[in-house]
Amino acid sequence: MIRTVEAVIDKHGNVHLLEFVQLPTARRALVTILDDEPSAWAHETALLSERALAQDWNRPEEDVAWSHLQPGR
Repeated sequence: MIRTVEAVIDKHGNVHLLEFVQLPTARRALVTILDDEPSAWAHETALLSERALAQDWNRPEEDVAWSHLQPGR
């Protein structure tokens, strides 16, 4: 099982998970160190793309094609 959990690394290198995680045994993990603040361009790019992508994504055929990934529907 691969799972992503948000964490904070203090100045001493100690990793503090921001949510409770319970595992049956010890597991390996990968740590990606991010900038303090997310870059503005990533959010802007997503917002600018939304209108163009909506033409392809907001269709009944798309809802049917992806319905197996939405168990609540």
